[in-house]
This record gives sequence, C-alpha cells and structure tokens, in this order.
Amino acid sequence: MKKASLLSVFLILVMLSACASAGSEVPTATPVNIGALQTAAVQTIVAAITQTAAAQPSPTPTETNTPVPPPPIATATSVAASPTAQLCDNSIYISDASVPDGTQMTAGQAFVKSWKVKNTGTCAWGTAYQIRWSHGEKLGGQATLLSASVQPGAEVEVSINLTAPDKAGTYGGYWRLFNNNGYAFGERFSVIIVVP
Repeated sequence: MKKASLLSVFLILVMLSACASAGSEVPTATPVNIGALQTAAVQTIVAAITQTAAAQPSPTPTETNTPVPPPPIATATSVAASPTAQLCDNSIYISDASVPDGTQMTAGQAFVKSWKVKNTGTCAWGTAYQIRWSHGEKLGGQATLLSASVQPGAEVEVSINLTAPDKAGTYGGYWRLFNNNGYAFGERFSVIIVVP
C-alpha cells in the first residue's frame, strides 16, 4: 500500500516538473536516484510487515486431549497384559443361516432371519444378552433375547422375526448383539431383501 503511495508521489512530481518546464525553452531534467527510491520503497514495505507482525498475537501452544491409558491392573500372579488382549464381549459374523442377503420376498411376507455368529470374547453370553436393531430398515423386527448361553469360542445361530414392506424396493437393515448391561459389541449383521 505504501509502495503505491510512493509511486504516486513520484509520478505527480514528474508531471509537475513536466508542466513547469513546458513554458521554458530548454527542459531541465531532474536527476532521479532509482536505487534510493527502491531502497525507500523496500524499507516502507519491511516497516509495514514488521508492524503487522508485531500486532498479531503470538501463537501459544495448544493443549492436546490425548487420553492417557489407565495403569495396568495388578493381579495376584502379576501376569503382564497380552499385546493381543481380548474383549470380554465380542463376536464375529460367520454366515447367513437363513434368508441370504438379496432374497426376494413378496410384499408383507413374514420371515425369520438367522445369522451364524461366533463368541470371540472371553466371557460367556447369557440369556439376558440380545440381538437389537442397529440402523437401516427395521422391517418390523424387535429386540430378541438369546435362547441359550454361549461359551467363548462357540458358534450359535441368532434369529429375529421380520416382515417385508408393502412397497417394491430393496431394503437393508443391520442388527447387533448387546450384553446384559445394554452395551453393543461385535460385528453388525445385515438383512437385505428385495420386494419386486
């Protein structure tokens, strides 16, 4: 901004000297030291940048909210935790046991969707555990309790009663296991049907 001001002043002075010399017979050239003008312009810009920088607040270090892991819990045998620690409640999807994804259903048709899942946790699942809707189309399904206990490492079929919608389309919903305290765990299981 100040560089433009200096350039404007310089141009005005040149025009005034041209006008003043228009009436005289021999124009007199005023020597201009270009180096001095460039130095003045650079000094003006540096001063402006310095003032701007001085007006800015200095950066302050920001706190990070990095969670600090809790210290390991000592046990009677003082066994160190395994680097591949397992969760108490965990599961993986093995396969569709009934109504594979993509199955065609008639409008309003009731059906039972079953999945084969494996208990990959370290705790047994009791009959207070249940499968509940997670997201997507609910298809009239309700939370359903497990019918028997499932030991760690065991595979089991879990099922829910569903109903196909009355309108044509492709419908997908996702369901998940919940423990007796109401906490979700493990992989989600899908149901995808087509109503022609």
